[in-house]
Amino acid sequence: MALRWVCLLACVFAMPSFVHSADVAEEVSFSSADGTTTLRGFLFSPSTPGPWPAVVMMHGRAGPFSTAAKGVYDASTLSLRHKQWGRFWAERGYLALHVDSFGSRGYPGGFPIRSYSQRPPEVNEQKVRPLDAYGALAYLRGRGDVLKDRIGLQGWSNGAMAALATLDRAAPGISSPDPERGFRAALIFYPGCRVQLAKDDYRPYAPAIMFIASNDEEVAPLPCSQLADQVKARGVKDFEMVWYDGATHSFDDPGKRRQSVPGNREARSDSMVRAEQFFETRLKSPVP
Repeated sequence: MALRWVCLLACVFAMPSFVHSADVAEEVSFSSADGTTTLRGFLFSPSTPGPWPAVVMMHGRAGPFSTAAKGVYDASTLSLRHKQWGRFWAERGYLALHVDSFGSRGYPGGFPIRSYSQRPPEVNEQKVRPLDAYGALAYLRGRGDVLKDRIGLQGWSNGAMAALATLDRAAPGISSPDPERGFRAALIFYPGCRVQLAKDDYRPYAPAIMFIASNDEEVAPLPCSQLADQVKARGVKDFEMVWYDGATHSFDDPGKRRQSVPGNREARSDSMVRAEQFFETRLKSPVP
């Protein structure tokens, strides 16, 4: 028995230090491409040696933290959805970086629903948050454990709107918009699409897939369907939209309230399968 425990302890202490890293996010800091803001981020690391492809994650209007944070804003109080996705990517061999755009600017609790017109300009998702995304991209590219040309973008709600703006060929923060210098692919969960729909020639420079809920109570889903048609009509082939009947905003939130809706359960399951396949093809397969 004593020998068994000695062997067990030897095996435990011989394990690499990254073995539990997918369970607890590591807090890091880096510069936004706005040139003035130091951003806080949360890293979810794989349990296998790098270098890895990576994912930049952009939170929605409620910010990255749980509503039960009670003033404690750190890795332990990240929302269930963001912990879920960070672990999801880490378990599949991606380094996932969740960017705290709001807390880094003094708004850790985010913003209430339907407060869009009252939000301060320093958190604008069309002009400011794309600079945060490109700051995160530069930070990841500066790490030795990241495959520099295999970095994707994922956004939810307001962060999804930021992702649409980030992929614009005229986006702030990128002078040569293409997947070689920017993001290679993007996952866009229930964004508002009216800004891009109103543009004369919006064409994302990288492949993207939008996940849209038919019963979205926060943003209008139909403009996103119209945007997808517009983008395809402009010759962009790799821009896909998935429409989920019966799903609501935040359908991928694993909490009981959202998952009590059958349409949300189906959408969450399907979107996670599609997301994995989408990034597998574009971030892990050989570059043509």
